[in-house]
Amino acid sequence: MTAEHSSLELRGITKRFGALTANDHIDLEVRAGEIHCLLGENGAGKSTLMNVLYGLYRADEGEILLDGQVQRFAGPGDAMRAGIGMVHQHFMLIPVFTVAENVLLGHERELGGLSGAKQKVREISQRFGFDIDPDARIEDLPVGVQQRVEIIKALSQDAKVLVFDEPTAVLTPQETDELMAVMQQLRGEGRAIVFITHKLREVRAIADRITVIRLGRVVGEASPQSTSTELASMMVGRPVELTVQKDQPVLTDNQLEVRGLTVLDAIGQKVVNDVSFTVQGGEVLCIAGVQGNGQTELTEAILGLQHRARGAILLNGTDLLGRSVREVLDAGVGFVPEDRKVDGLVGDFSVAENLMLDRYRGEPFSKAGTIDRGARDSFAEEKMGAFDVRAQGIETPVGTLSGGNQQKVVLARELGRPLALFVASQPTRGLDVGSIEFVHSQIIATRDAGIPVIVVSTELDEVVGLADRIAVMYRGGVVGIVPSDTSRDVLGLMMAGERPADHAEGAAA
Repeated sequence: MTAEHSSLELRGITKRFGALTANDHIDLEVRAGEIHCLLGENGAGKSTLMNVLYGLYRADEGEILLDGQVQRFAGPGDAMRAGIGMVHQHFMLIPVFTVAENVLLGHERELGGLSGAKQKVREISQRFGFDIDPDARIEDLPVGVQQRVEIIKALSQDAKVLVFDEPTAVLTPQETDELMAVMQQLRGEGRAIVFITHKLREVRAIADRITVIRLGRVVGEASPQSTSTELASMMVGRPVELTVQKDQPVLTDNQLEVRGLTVLDAIGQKVVNDVSFTVQGGEVLCIAGVQGNGQTELTEAILGLQHRARGAILLNGTDLLGRSVREVLDAGVGFVPEDRKVDGLVGDFSVAENLMLDRYRGEPFSKAGTIDRGARDSFAEEKMGAFDVRAQGIETPVGTLSGGNQQKVVLARELGRPLALFVASQPTRGLDVGSIEFVHSQIIATRDAGIPVIVVSTELDEVVGLADRIAVMYRGGVVGIVPSDTSRDVLGLMMAGERPADHAEGAAA
């Protein structure tokens, strides 16, 4: 790189999808030997911008420069040959291939065949202390190691610019720390690092410079010394409260007791393995863990969606296991699914129709099999106001709303009736900081009303903020249940399967 040029420069990048402008004349400069964080909420346009850089999308306007030279990429192959590597949020690996085979794929000639790929894996692994067997099959490797394979893929092509797109989404805290150390080592070698994230803690820990984008536009550059509150305000465009406000729990007699719950998948493997816990009314039990360790199947079993389940799920003494979803809902269970678009809403239905989805069969919404539109509409108007659902009106199709407003519709429906239990799975996934603040306040209000609350989240800051107690799941089992003030280091070890007996109750369960 010559002294007068940045390693990477994006000038006026604009990308449109129909009427939506995902990137609006974005300028970004990344220097060799720095970690430049691209910070913004989900949907702000970060990943679209990087997909333009990587040749996956073609910009409608603007240009890409590497070492001062304008580049034109017809696809990712061109970007890789120019020295750009990307570690994707969702790994681009073939599970049944070995590490070396994944590294070789598409680069057979440059690497000199499989033996050359194996040698390259060994060289890079030794340099970064990765300890990765070139002959190991991807599907047999932990998630954190798979991500290192992605890094090896990029470095095997001698990438000068490395893009990390939300790289910590599936990592434990310890794996996140290890990734940060690798990024710092890459920076020390003079590479330009683009780090895309929405996690303020990580940005402040590692960034040399920070560019904030909101709604497809650059809204400013921030210092790593900025407070989390200042960064969040730039992301959202208004002041926000990042700390969950809650008093000490006041427990009630309401109770959910899960005893020896086991759930089998389609081929008979245990995806939930002998799980037991109790949640009292007036407390929040957060279930933490890396995604894919049985959390989804656990919540589905509570709701009656898992039919290969055994054990007991006792709500105030009544066993819910084996009951239909309708019977579980009628028993007073409110449920926020992890994928609101697939399982929580009917996109073509109006806001009003979605708000009565699980209550249309009787009073007050129907009489003698006929929908009472007056009752439906007045309920919808009330809940839209109470939950700050921003839409043109109650007849607006819910699929046209933003993610945050869609989630508010789900919350309004589930919390808009008498409850004996509230279960929320990934309740703030894909939401901006302002919507997160609102969702958290509703969860705490439900807890303070004396209702048992279960929150499943992969966001450790959210878990620590909301929880009165934390249950950590690993490979289908509960490693232990610990107080909310348990250190992040201990929680991270538990998320990796360790059972710290000094901290966890029921660790042997």
